This record gives sequence, C-alpha cells and structure tokens, in this order.
Amino acid sequence: MKVVYQSAAGPDLAARLAAIPGLDITACPEEDAARLDRLLPDCDVIWHVLKPLTAEMIARAPRLRLIQKIGVGVNTIDLEAAKARGIPVCNLPGTNARAVAELALSLMLAAMRRIPRFDAELRRGVWTNPALQDGIGELGGKTVGLVGYGAIPRMLAPVLRALGCRVIYYARHPVADSPDTWRPLKALLAEADVVSLHVPLTAETERMIDTAALSRMKPTSVLVNTARGGLVDQAALIAALREGRLAAAGLDVFACEPIPPGDPLLALENVVVTPHVAWVTTGTFDRSFALAAENCRRIAAGEELLHRVV
Repeated sequence: MKVVYQSAAGPDLAARLAAIPGLDITACPEEDAARLDRLLPDCDVIWHVLKPLTAEMIARAPRLRLIQKIGVGVNTIDLEAAKARGIPVCNLPGTNARAVAELALSLMLAAMRRIPRFDAELRRGVWTNPALQDGIGELGGKTVGLVGYGAIPRMLAPVLRALGCRVIYYARHPVADSPDTWRPLKALLAEADVVSLHVPLTAETERMIDTAALSRMKPTSVLVNTARGGLVDQAALIAALREGRLAAAGLDVFACEPIPPGDPLLALENVVVTPHVAWVTTGTFDRSFALAAENCRRIAAGEELLHRVV
C-alpha cells in the first residue's frame, strides 16, 4: 500500500516511517508541489499534516482510499470533496495531547518569565537588565483559563493545579466530573491571568478572540494559542500587545502559516513564538503512526476505521 506522508521528514523521522511494516511510505515536503503532483496518481493513502489538502489534489489521486490526519484538526482537508468521492477521513484524537499540553505550559512560562529576551540579552553580553526584570511574575497563584476542555486541557489542568494555579475552563457545558470551575467565555476572559486556547477552528470559533474579547482581558494577562491561528484576530492582538492592553502572548499558530518574516507580530518583544510545533515530539509520532498504520490495515481488510470523521 502506497502512502504519501504530506510533510518533510528528517533522518530520525524518515527512519521511523521506513520501519513501519507493510507500507510503502514516501515523505513529501509541504512546499514541494511538483513532487506531490508526481506522487498523487499512484498513492492509496495520504497521511495529512497541515498544508491544505484541496479538492483538486484529491481529484489527482484516483486510487486514493483513505485520508488520515496526523493530528486532530481536519479544517485543512476538503471534507466535501472527500465525501463526494466516498473517501473516508480519519483523525487521531489524543495522540498529541501530552506534547501540546507541555508546549502550552512552556509558552505560559516563557512569556511570563521573558525567557527569550533574557536569552537574547545574555548572548549579547548583558548579564543584568533591571528594566527587563521589572514586573516579572510567577505562574503559581495565578488563575489560568482554559478555552476548551478536551484531551489537551484536561492533561494540562492537573499540572497547573500542582504549580499552585487556580484553573477555570470554558466548554459548551460544564463537565460533571471536573475538579475545575466552569465559566462562560466572557467571564473567563475577564477573570483569568492566563488564557490558553484549546478548541478546533470552525465557523463558530473563527476569530473568537477579537477586539471585544481582548478588551475583556486584564492588561496584565497573557494569551497562549497552541490550537489554530484562525481563532484569533491577529491584527487586534497586535494592537492590544502594542498598546499595553495585554501583557504578553505565547503563540505556536498564526493566521497565515508559515508566518511571513516581516509580520509585525514578530517584532513585538512581549511575544514568544514557535512554528506550529506543539505536537512535534517522538512520542506523538510513535503514537500517531501506530494508529495510522492500523487504519491502513483496516482499510485494506474492509474493517471499521478508527476515529472516522467523514
């Protein structure tokens, strides 16, 4: 069975892909459109990562039997085109939860403790900068608001509580077995010292953090986004950070990806950024590839698929 892994693979990842039995897996860097064009006509399965998988791409793959999302969010797949062809689309909920939870916590700490700025100054030979030290706080004792309460925030919440944080969350409905406190979204934004986003990008959630939402947040608060860039009105966020209406942000995702080098967001010293790598760990790959390979076996055997979306 021929599989196209729709992303680049370094030496370690390439070795992991090659070691999966029964599958002929070819990694195709997202920016290499010409190579993808050559691979699509003969592929049976696409392991999709982040670059949009369009109706045109799906049409160029006449043998395609399965679209397997390596991750959770399927907003970058043309689901209607897949449905029209009868091609199942599956995702992998929970496989990246630990990795994303850890990076969300890292971004909280890095933004609050100004780690990138201290790192840059020390590399320039500056040992002490009193101005940079002013106003640095601790995560312990703060109220952290989790927007969404799926696998990632539920893994993150106990760690935050262990650090001495008070955890509140927003979901459509309160969760009966949760030790944390449910709040309506508007109340959560006003109450939290740190707001961390953990919801999928849908028509309902697109730009949910807009000018009005940002205006409800404390000027001392921090926004963390490891979910999808489209959840945030990026221009409104830049304005709030520039004008001191928000203290800092830790961002792994952006409105446009890759984010252009000249984007004004990258010039702000109160922003910590990573390039959509919250999910990228060896643990995530191992868990994801095991389930993706199992779905390949199931599609070949005509068995029910795991975590089918379409």
